[in-house]
Parts: sequence; C-alpha cells; structure tokens
Amino acid sequence: MSETSTGASYAAAGVDIEAGDRAVELMKEWVKKTQRPEVLGGLGGFAGLFDASALKRYERPLLASATDGVGTKVDLARQLGVYDSIGHDLVAMVMDDIVVCGAEPLFMTDYICVGKVHPERVAAIVKGIAEGCVLAGCALVGGETAEHPGLLGPDDFDVAGAGTGVVEADRLLGPDRIRKGDAVIAMASSGLHSNGYSLVRHVLFDRAQLRIEKHIEDFGRTLGEELLEPTKIYSLDCLALTRTTEVHAFSHITGGGLAANLARVIPDGLHATVDRATWTPAPVFDLVGTTGQVERLELEKTLNMGVGMIAIVPEESADVALATLADRGVDAWVAGEITDRDDHEVGAALTGDYAHSN
Repeated sequence: MSETSTGASYAAAGVDIEAGDRAVELMKEWVKKTQRPEVLGGLGGFAGLFDASALKRYERPLLASATDGVGTKVDLARQLGVYDSIGHDLVAMVMDDIVVCGAEPLFMTDYICVGKVHPERVAAIVKGIAEGCVLAGCALVGGETAEHPGLLGPDDFDVAGAGTGVVEADRLLGPDRIRKGDAVIAMASSGLHSNGYSLVRHVLFDRAQLRIEKHIEDFGRTLGEELLEPTKIYSLDCLALTRTTEVHAFSHITGGGLAANLARVIPDGLHATVDRATWTPAPVFDLVGTTGQVERLELEKTLNMGVGMIAIVPEESADVALATLADRGVDAWVAGEITDRDDHEVGAALTGDYAHSN
C-alpha cells in the first residue's frame, strides 16, 4: 500500500497513540513513588510483577482481592476540571474493602477509560491514584488507559481499579469473631465519599438547580469543592488497630449505607445497634436531605451519614482502640454495641436521633 494512502487510520478514527505515550511518560514519576520492595520491573510492561516470595513469612497466607470504581462522582470532577482527587477515591474504594478482613494492601492496578486522551489529565488521575496508594501502603504496579472515541465524549472519562492484599489465615477478621457485648466503633467519614452521587446530583442540580460554583456558608467553600472531597483511606489506620488491640471485624460503609454494610459482618443470632445520638452528620448530608425532601431512611440507605468505617472490638479494648485512632488523627467514637438478635431484627439498625451541632 502506498505511504501516501488516504485510507482509514487509527488517528482518523479518533485514537491518538502519541498522546497515550505522552500520558505514560507523565505518570511514571508518580507510579514510582508507590513502589514497594516486592515490585519488579517498571511501568510499561504487559503485566505488573510482585515478588510472592515475600509471603514466605506467613504460615498460611490468604490473598484478598477487590475491584471497584468511583461512580458518577467522576462527572463532577470533569465539570470542575479537577482530576487528581478521583484517584484517592478509587484507592479508598478498593483498599478499604480489602482491609476489612484484616488484610495488608499489597498492590493495585487501574483502568482509565477516556473519550480522548489529554495526557495531562490522565497523568493527574494517575497522580491521585499513586498518592492514594502511598496512603494505603500499597504499590501501583500497572494499569491501562483506553481511548473510546464515539462511545465517550472528548472530555468524558471513567476509572476503575483492582487490588490485592494478604492476611494470615488465623488472623482473618469477620463474623466468626464477633461476640455479644462487643463495642461498635465508628470512624468519621471525610464527607460523601464515593457513593450516592446519582441521588446527590439529582437533588442538588436537577431539582434545586444549584450551581456547582456556589459558595455554601456551612461548608466554608464551594459546593463543588465539598462534593469532590476525597474519600478517606482507612487502610493503615485499621491495620494499626489490629496491631495495638484485639479487633473482631471491620465494615466499610459504602453503597447501601451504615446499617446494611454493618449487617454484612454480623453473624446469625447477634445484632448491632448504632445510636445516632453519638454523632452529628456533616452539613452536606442535611443539605441533600432537606433540599430533596429525602426521608431519613432513604438517605441512610444511600449515604454514609458521616461514618466511613466501623471497627468491632471487645468492650474492654474500646479505650485502646479509640486512643490508637486519635493518635493517628482519626475522629472515632463508640457508637453502639453487639447484642442478641430478636426474631424481627435483621443484623444491624440505627436508633435514636442524630445529635445536633451547636
């Protein structure tokens, strides 16, 4: 075929290979910051390599894996032109699931899908993912950036990730360890995290017609800045708890809300009661509920309501657990307890009314 052919090409179809290569070059410095000693090779291979001989120190190592995305929160990032915070969200959604069973995060990979590769934007997303990996203690060993012209608009994108962790078999946390009388410790969320944004966007933008640039007095910043607040990464905080005191279970509060996610780790015959009066949800939750006239139960099964992670510990370990979290700068409190389950109960429930802020 002639070199001057005017036939179809990948570039003419909307895929810019050179832009993709430029994005890879820009992200390399950030990926390098996440490296652990077990990681072999560099960015650009067909697969990320992790030296599994490091697991020889375990008697019976169990690998834990999880995958997730950030949901429609990415659309707010696109509107505001802020891309790195989404990376923090992605790491939190994956690695905070992994740590629930007591596993140490080891490594993760990412998948970034865009309508058109803007190298600096892709690099900013990866920068956020890399920074999140550092906060979670894991390595970013690879990923994929896919350009889908015609399927996505030039500025549209989505992100997903998968991670792996490891836990010693006899240190696996979960329902089997929970006992009557255990304390339910709540760890404060940093805001909405990465769930319920379809409801949030519908209420605030479609119905109330609020502007994303609007300054909200209760937030002390714009609506958009509040909504893009990165998801708290609890991985290393949870692992610190397992080293300093006895922990029976964790629950990551994501889609479905506090009661539903807590119920996932409560064994048959027991019930977790959480007292709303032990905390005051941040103003953003009230804004969504009041503006959309959303009933409290609907709000609670959609949003985290100010609690991002739960630890269940023996009652006598609660003080040490709270002190450990306080030393790490995590706002936490005893929010409830584990009791016997009645026939009509479903594992976990919220009781009382939320405390009011002064």
